[in-house]
Amino acid sequence: MRWLVWTLLLISRSGAAQSALDVLNYRVRLTPHLTDQSVRGEVLIRFRITGDVPDSIAFDCGALTLTTATHQAQPLPYSVHDRRVWLAVGDLSPADSLYEVALAYHGTPPAGIRFFPAREQVYTVFSTSQWMVCVDAPDDKATFELALAVPTHWQTVGNGALLRTETLPDGTALHTWRQDAPVSTYLFGFAAGPFQQQTWPAGQTQLRFLTDSLSKAEVRQVFATTGDILHFFEEKAGVPYPDSVYTQVLAAGRVAQEMSSFAVMRESYGPDALADAQAIWLSAHELAHQWWGNGVTCADWAHFWLNEGMANFMTAAYKEHRFGRAAYAQEIEVSRAAYEKVKAAGHDRALVFPDWNHPSADDRTLVYNKGAYVLHLLRQELGDARFWKALRAYTQTYFGQSVTTVEFQRAMERASGRKLQAFFDRWVYHPQN
Repeated sequence: MRWLVWTLLLISRSGAAQSALDVLNYRVRLTPHLTDQSVRGEVLIRFRITGDVPDSIAFDCGALTLTTATHQAQPLPYSVHDRRVWLAVGDLSPADSLYEVALAYHGTPPAGIRFFPAREQVYTVFSTSQWMVCVDAPDDKATFELALAVPTHWQTVGNGALLRTETLPDGTALHTWRQDAPVSTYLFGFAAGPFQQQTWPAGQTQLRFLTDSLSKAEVRQVFATTGDILHFFEEKAGVPYPDSVYTQVLAAGRVAQEMSSFAVMRESYGPDALADAQAIWLSAHELAHQWWGNGVTCADWAHFWLNEGMANFMTAAYKEHRFGRAAYAQEIEVSRAAYEKVKAAGHDRALVFPDWNHPSADDRTLVYNKGAYVLHLLRQELGDARFWKALRAYTQTYFGQSVTTVEFQRAMERASGRKLQAFFDRWVYHPQN
C-alpha cells in the first residue's frame, strides 16, 4: 500500500515535474537483438532542475521495461505509468546543481526502431523513447553518447563522430559515437548492418555512404549531387554544416528519416536516382533537415511545419539551382496541388496546430506541402533578395535553438524590413476553407 500511495503521488505531480527538467547529456550502452527484435540498454542521464525542485520527475520510456534506477550508486525509487518512468528526486543531493541518474532497461519496441533479420539490418526512426529512456520533446536539446554492441562484421553510423571501436569478451564489437552539439532526442539514433562503405570529401566535410545493394560505381552515381546539395544549403543558411562527417544509408524497408549527422533512406532510392538524374528529392530533403529541423528546431510539434515545410521548400530551391526554374516550379506545383486537394475536402487547417497527438494523413500533407507552398508565396511576397536575406538571418539567429512560428515571423520581418502580419494571418494562422 505504501508503494501504491507513493506511485499515485508521482503520477499526480506530472505538470510541475516535466517543466522543471533540463537534460544536458545522455550516455547510452545498447545491444539490439535481431532474433527477437529486442533491445537491452543502460542510460546515464545528466540533468539540472530549474526553479523549485519537485518531488518527482518524469522521463519517456515507451513500452520499455525498467529493471533498475540509481543515483550515486544508490537505488532510486521509481514508478512506470502511461509510458513514463517517474523518479523521486525531492530528497536527492545534486553535485554542483547537477543530477545524474542511471537506468537499466529492456524491451521489444513496437516503434522507433526497425529490425530486418534476413538482411541483418537495424536502424532507428524518430520515436527515440521506444529504445532509450529520454525526454521525448523537441525543445529539450542535449548532447549524446551511444555505445552500440553489434557483430564484428557490421558497419554502424551514429550521431556526431565515431570515438572508438573495441572488441568485447563475447566477440561482439562496441562502436562508440558522440554528439557534442546539443540536439533534440528525436534526432538521436543509429543504423547498423553488414553494409559496404564508401567515402569522399566535399570541402571540409567527409561524405560517407552505407549500402549493401549498390556497386561502388552506382554509389558514385546515386550520390553524385550530395556535396553540391550540402554546399547550396550552407550558402542559403549562412551556417556551415555542423559536423565533420555526413552519412547517407540505403536500408531495407520504407524509410526516410533524418537524424543528426546522417540520414537513413529506402534502398529503392538508389535505382530511382540511377534511372533519373533529377530524382534527388529524398536526398535533398533529408540533408536540408541538418539546418532546418535539426539545427533550427520547432519548439513543439504544433510548429512542425517549420521543420518539414521548410525542408520541402528548400528541396525545391535546390532543384531550381541544379536543374533550372522549371524544376522548382514543378516541385511547388506538386505541393500546391496536394494542399488544394486537402482544402477541397474541407480539411484545411492553420499551419500552427493545436496539438500533434494524432495527426491524420491530411494533417501531414498540410505540414509538408502547404508549408512548402506558403514559403513559396512568402518568397513571392518579399522578392528573392529580401526573402533569402531574411531566411539566412533567421537560420543564423536560431541555429542550435528551438523556435515557434511567431519567432519565425518576427525574424523574417526584422531582416526584410516588411510587416508580415497580414500574410501570416491569411496563410499560416488560419485555414483557407
